[in-house]
Amino acid sequence: MRFRLLIEYNGSAYNGWQIQNGQVTVQGEIEQALKQIYSIPIGIVGAGRTDTGVHARGQVAHFDIDRQIDNGKLLRSLNGILNQDIRIKEVSAVDPNFHARFSATSREYHYNIAPLPTALYGAFAWHLTYDLDLKKMKNALDYISGRNDFKSFCRARSDVNHHFCYIHEAKWVKKDQFLVFIIRADRFLHGMVRALVGTLVDIGRGKLDPSDMGKIMIGQNRIMASQAAPAKGLILEKVYY
Repeated sequence: MRFRLLIEYNGSAYNGWQIQNGQVTVQGEIEQALKQIYSIPIGIVGAGRTDTGVHARGQVAHFDIDRQIDNGKLLRSLNGILNQDIRIKEVSAVDPNFHARFSATSREYHYNIAPLPTALYGAFAWHLTYDLDLKKMKNALDYISGRNDFKSFCRARSDVNHHFCYIHEAKWVKKDQFLVFIIRADRFLHGMVRALVGTLVDIGRGKLDPSDMGKIMIGQNRIMASQAAPAKGLILEKVYY
């Protein structure tokens, strides 16, 4: 049988989602918890690979097991074993053809910028000490909407067949004390959102012009884009199926 997990985590203490030898990762912690419960190794497949320090409110994963499961009991057991910075929000049985990664139609990320210092949410936002021209940052989004080549915003050593992504939505909104960049796409490249945010911030602070976004896209070279924004402000908000 195949089961789906809805997962929330604070990624501050983890070397990303994906299992890596000798590193503490979110996937590794959940697999260890499942092994403790069922006394057999159980691999899980996530919808996306968040980087070191990146958080998730709506990560999705699936796993297979050849036995009946009490969903509520498994939920309580996992949350009883896992550190409190990883929470399983839902456990549900799904069709055997469901795949956490390949069945997804799009993913949505939020990036939080804090214009003012914050003690409570500092681990989840990039605090900036300079003013931003929000109008220019919004104008720059015209260059990334729809299907485009995002090679300039992908880490150079990423192993992908192509760099095209379809952006369903990209916008800036003010939410409580944060300025939030919301982006939803069919796929994301390694480091793409953080590179986009870093470039948009440079546009907002006047180091770049909104039209430079178009030139960077055409250039297809990572060195043309700005430095990546810090990981701590990035959250995998939702996976769509």
